[in-house]
Amino acid sequence: MVRPSSTETPSPSSSSSHSVSPLQTFLVHLICGVGLGAGFWVAHNVYSINLVSHPSDTLRLIWVIESPIVILLYSYFWKNPDKASYFKAVARGLLGLSVGALINALGAIALGAPVGIQYMKNTFDWSLLMSLFTFVPAASVYGSSWEDWRHIFAHTKPNGSVDYMICLPVHGAVIGAWFGAWPMPLDWERPWQEWPICVSYGALAGYLIGMVASLGFVLIRRRQHHQKGD
Repeated sequence: MVRPSSTETPSPSSSSSHSVSPLQTFLVHLICGVGLGAGFWVAHNVYSINLVSHPSDTLRLIWVIESPIVILLYSYFWKNPDKASYFKAVARGLLGLSVGALINALGAIALGAPVGIQYMKNTFDWSLLMSLFTFVPAASVYGSSWEDWRHIFAHTKPNGSVDYMICLPVHGAVIGAWFGAWPMPLDWERPWQEWPICVSYGALAGYLIGMVASLGFVLIRRRQHHQKGD
C-alpha cells in the first residue's frame, strides 16, 4: 500500500492529519475480514469447533489470528509518523488490546454478563475480540491523544477518511453486540443463547456492516473533495 496522502485539508478540529484512499480503505477492511474468516475456517476445519459448541476456544482462535492483522495494518496509518516510529504505533496497538479487553469485560459485566468461574474464559476471549474491534485501531492510529478519541467516539464526529475507517466499524460492533444480547434472557432454551455466543455473532455482523458503511463514506467524501477541487 502507498503511504496515506495529505490530499484532504483538515480543519483545525480535525482528528486526523492524513487521509486514505477508497482503495486503501477497501484493502484494510478486506484483509481484516479475511482474517476473521480464516479464524472461523481454522476452528471448523482444523479443530472441528464453532461458537456454539466451544465459544471460548473459537473466539480465542479468531482473536489470535486477527490481532496481528489489525495491529499491523492500522499502525501503518499512525497519525504522527514524524514524531514516532511505526513500531511505537504497534506497541500502542498491543497496549490497546489489553486495556480495551479489560474495559469491555467490565462493561459487559456491568450490563448484565454472567459472573462466575465457568464464564471467565468466555468473557476473557470475547473481551479480547471486542477490543480488536473497538480499541486497537484507534490506539494504533491516535495513541493516547484524548482529543482524538473524544472527537470520534464521544462526539461521533469523524472528520477525515481515517476517522470513518475507524469510527464506523467500532460503532457497528458495539451496536451489533447490544442487539445480539437481546435473545439471551428469553426463555427459548436454545444453545446459541448462552453467553457470549449471540453477542459475538451480533458484534461480528455489526463490525462487518460498519466496515462496508465506512468504505461508502470514504467514497462519498473523496467524491465531494474532487467536486470542490473542480
